Amino acid sequence: MLEKLFTATGMRKLAELPDPSTALPGRDKPMPVPDKHFVNGHAMLPPYPQGMETALFAMGCFWGAERRFWLQAGVYLTAVGYAGGFTPNPTYEEVCSGLTGHTEAVFVVFDPKLVDYRQLLRVFWESHDPTQGMRQGNDRGTQYRSSLGAYSEQHKLQALASRQGYQERLTQSGFGPITTEILAYPIFYFAEAYHQQYLAKNPNGYCGLKGTGVSCQ
Repeated sequence: MLEKLFTATGMRKLAELPDPSTALPGRDKPMPVPDKHFVNGHAMLPPYPQGMETALFAMGCFWGAERRFWLQAGVYLTAVGYAGGFTPNPTYEEVCSGLTGHTEAVFVVFDPKLVDYRQLLRVFWESHDPTQGMRQGNDRGTQYRSSLGAYSEQHKLQALASRQGYQERLTQSGFGPITTEILAYPIFYFAEAYHQQYLAKNPNGYCGLKGTGVSCQ
């Protein structure tokens, strides 16, 4: 079925999101993931230690984005996967078809005593160009769109405020409107094992991250 859909779309990365009626059906079974994080050895699946908080960031290809967050002090765990769409437990190929509605995302578990959520928001805004819509640099398609996922009302309000503040700074620097989605309590689906901590396993692998050069205060 997926092969036929790829053929029908000419192997293009679609620039428009599907609606639920046209999205791929997916599956009930979650994607198998490694037991431990390749970089720090922490368990990939919950439950996570008491007091930890979670966040979700989508900013283009998830390989480089994940590395940006596992390097932050206070981050307990990172994982790559898919969020914001309709298809349950999709494969990478399905997401790349543009027929799931998902974007490539990084799930972050962090200790709020060591790193504030607002610091992670700053990493997010400064690490990519959030004005590009369904693309990030040369990576084009709905799976590369910018998105923030908040798992508490406080985080949602902070994300909204940070978007407004960064928009003001971007406008002053000649950039257009931010296209970043802000999602409340998004479902996160783990990506395949070979994607997890990809740039730690493949240090010379592709990373397309490039910020605007505009600081976020």
